[in-house]
Amino acid sequence: MSDFLLTLWTADLDLAREADLAEIDRIGVDLETLGKAARQSGRPTWISPHTLDDLRALRRTVSRARLFVRCNAMGPHSAGEIEAVLRAGAEILMLPNFVALDEVARFAGLIDGRARLVPLVERVAACEAIAGLPGLGIEEIHVGLNDLSIDLGAANRLTVLAHPLLDDLAGEARRAGIRFCVGGVAAPDDTGLPVPPDLVYAQHARLGSTGALIARSFFRGAGQRRGLKARIARLRARISWWRDAPAEELERARQALLRFGDRAA
Repeated sequence: MSDFLLTLWTADLDLAREADLAEIDRIGVDLETLGKAARQSGRPTWISPHTLDDLRALRRTVSRARLFVRCNAMGPHSAGEIEAVLRAGAEILMLPNFVALDEVARFAGLIDGRARLVPLVERVAACEAIAGLPGLGIEEIHVGLNDLSIDLGAANRLTVLAHPLLDDLAGEARRAGIRFCVGGVAAPDDTGLPVPPDLVYAQHARLGSTGALIARSFFRGAGQRRGLKARIARLRARISWWRDAPAEELERARQALLRFGDRAA
């Protein structure tokens, strides 16, 4: 397992093969659809078109990376959905939009040790559940910036990386002894984004983050799949560089991110 975990959601089998060779750690599908459009109304929400058939195809395609699935939030459908994704080969399941520890416990009970569970923290109320996660066998959380920015009333999701709540969450994860992953990361050489990717990398280092999703923008434009392994290596190297940066440099990056975020809002 890499020092900085990278996860890619895709149904593109050619891209999945390249990502597997590029040592992306987890490859899979995003099946969350229930309530998402209404919840993120007014935001640039992406509703995944992924299906179980896509997951089955990935199982036949990917040999190194572990198969990852974001399920729907806990509900009456969860038992059937969990059984379906496990039969299709899922090794790691993400639970989105939970509020209380009880929801995570019920979801974990349905998995019954057959796959790893990663709770997606995207509600302020969910933060209170972190201390109880190790008791459920949870070894990792991921913080989702889109819904959390809505809950916090933040106009731009990237500024949430510099919000005091993220520092609190990172501290809670450290005290609980669980991995702390957050948001997504763009390509290190992408100069066309509203916020420079390097400022986001700096926040991962500042927070002690141990992983992220690969942003959809990573493959934007012609030729962006070429040299994928080298680009992934540069991404990880840059995060490593920021991890060695002095605290004052990390704070300057945090302040710069806030300024860019205000402009991009």
